[in-house]
Amino acid sequence: MFLIKEISTQKELTSFVKFPLSLYKNHPYWVPPLIADEVASFNKDKNPVFDNAQAFFFLAYNAQNQIVGRVAAIINQHDIAQGAKKVRFGWLDMIDDIQVTKALLDKVAEVARLHQLEYIEGPMGFSSMDKVGLLTEGYDHISNMMTWYHYPYYYEHLQQLGFTKEKGFIDMSFLIKSINPEFFKKTAEAIKRRYGVTLIDTPTTKEVLKHVDDMFNLYNDTYSKLASYVPITNRQRDYFKQKYIPFINPEYIRFIEDKNGKLICFAIVMPSFSKALQKAKGSLLPFGWWHLLQAKKHHNTVEFYLIGVAPEYQNKGIPALLFDYYYDVFKRNGVTNCVITPELEENIAIQQLWKSFDPVIFARRATFKKEV
Repeated sequence: MFLIKEISTQKELTSFVKFPLSLYKNHPYWVPPLIADEVASFNKDKNPVFDNAQAFFFLAYNAQNQIVGRVAAIINQHDIAQGAKKVRFGWLDMIDDIQVTKALLDKVAEVARLHQLEYIEGPMGFSSMDKVGLLTEGYDHISNMMTWYHYPYYYEHLQQLGFTKEKGFIDMSFLIKSINPEFFKKTAEAIKRRYGVTLIDTPTTKEVLKHVDDMFNLYNDTYSKLASYVPITNRQRDYFKQKYIPFINPEYIRFIEDKNGKLICFAIVMPSFSKALQKAKGSLLPFGWWHLLQAKKHHNTVEFYLIGVAPEYQNKGIPALLFDYYYDVFKRNGVTNCVITPELEENIAIQQLWKSFDPVIFARRATFKKEV
């Protein structure tokens, strides 16, 4: 027998966040979050996503009062406004016992029925900026700050419980040595002449911040037609600035403007913090901060977190300017491997950006749906 308890206190939420640290202890591919940061993201007074969303957190306990599973049920009002009568579920982790999985997801279904909603879907976070998808292939690759890692039995449990695939995602990577720098240099010069576009230099965080609001506007324009997209509000912009800017090297974020000074393209690249976070074990103290600082300074892998191109400039080769720039920066910094964080299988426009790099799909993930 298992007890499923809805939780809300700071102590309980900390236990909620810490549970996977024991479930995945010493796992070579699972990457822990920063505990304090993740607990803060569940704080309704701190995270502006709660302006338009509700969340319900559940822990599963065994007869010995040990935590054996967790899940969050999320109602995002934007989903409902768009006609998707669903409850999202995320942060799903549990021991290899299908009865625990069933009990947790039954609670999510109860939330859906209580609010007159029709189905549940996940795993996914509050918004389009959060982690998404259950790992279905690629269990032998390390995860990152932007992805969840899962044991293979998670997928097996959902299938046995009658969940069906809703949206697919692919994780890709490519090697710097696969890039032909002369090709991008020639293409970049031709595009600058043809369209009068300019790559903006942002050597400091202060310079980066001058363009961030325009970047979020472009992000909304670029991604608004994709499934499960949630617009980023002004309060969320400020929140994301505080949350992510400290992790970004200013030379790894770039913007392109047209001849009238309008932002038409952006890219956010981050050093890989995966191994540093594993060493930190969820905490900045006593030495977690040092591991993260070293990873920011010295790394051979980077992650393309976000890239956006204005609709009117898509399929015109604009990103060639970015890659022409990044090639020199990556070579100088000793970067050999580039990881592309999960892209929707249906997002063909973004996938076309990478076709010149011979990318390899190293993992697949998906959200799963079940009517209630």
